Amino acid sequence: MQGNLPIKHWSHSSLMAYLRNPLAWHKRYVEEVYDTPSSPASIVGRAAHIALQHFYGGIPKDGAVALGLEYMRDVPDFEISFGKATTRTAKKKKRESMKREYLQAVSFYLKKPPNYKVLGVEVKAVVDVSGLPLPIKAVSDLVVTSKVDPRGIDIVDHKFVSAFNPYRGEKALYVMQAIFNYYTIKKTFHKPVRRFIIHECKISRNADLSPQMRRHVIDFRTFREEFIIFNRLVCDATKALAHTKIFLPNPSDMFEGENSFDIYRINLPREDYDAHFRPDE
Repeated sequence: MQGNLPIKHWSHSSLMAYLRNPLAWHKRYVEEVYDTPSSPASIVGRAAHIALQHFYGGIPKDGAVALGLEYMRDVPDFEISFGKATTRTAKKKKRESMKREYLQAVSFYLKKPPNYKVLGVEVKAVVDVSGLPLPIKAVSDLVVTSKVDPRGIDIVDHKFVSAFNPYRGEKALYVMQAIFNYYTIKKTFHKPVRRFIIHECKISRNADLSPQMRRHVIDFRTFREEFIIFNRLVCDATKALAHTKIFLPNPSDMFEGENSFDIYRINLPREDYDAHFRPDE
């Protein structure tokens, strides 16, 4: 089947994008066009991830924070979706707001950072999985020695959010991401993978002074049906991909709906306009 497919592997972000908006997925993961601007919140989140990557890699707090800030400063304006901030002054104010949010979020996390015996930072891997038609790819923020299983390892993921996830560790997106990381880390480290730990850090300060950090734990020992569903979904998505010749837009997609509709319109042959556009009818 691989010879008939436009991609070489699945990742969590790729699969979710394909399910949400196939045309926008095709643009990014097949044509490899990355011109869709990122939201200010996602830039803040990436900068915070960079800071933690360096912190857990052994750099002191101040240096790690500075490296995240350096990344944010280097992002050009055209890569940021400023929304209603269209003037140079408005964009400058938005960037200052992003800087404050970043420094606040990182300070919340580093005030009392979770302590781990780190085995790997930003671990990227592409692996073959028995029964799956394509390899899968994942990036794990941290791979650490498990505190509940001396023979095993845990995977740690950081998320900087505007609001806490109300579903704890059972949210479907978290479970899907966890299994992608499970397969890649198990095959990379050749050790039992016990848990997927998610640290959520709320960017804005809680008015009631409640904790800014929340932890979700997914224990793979309790998983059976989830792996079956995961494998079936990846296989079915791959089959659908092999038989799809035309990718349709999803205008209702809150993230990329308008963009995918524009792509669809641009790719329409000129003869379709001539044959179907009748303004007087």
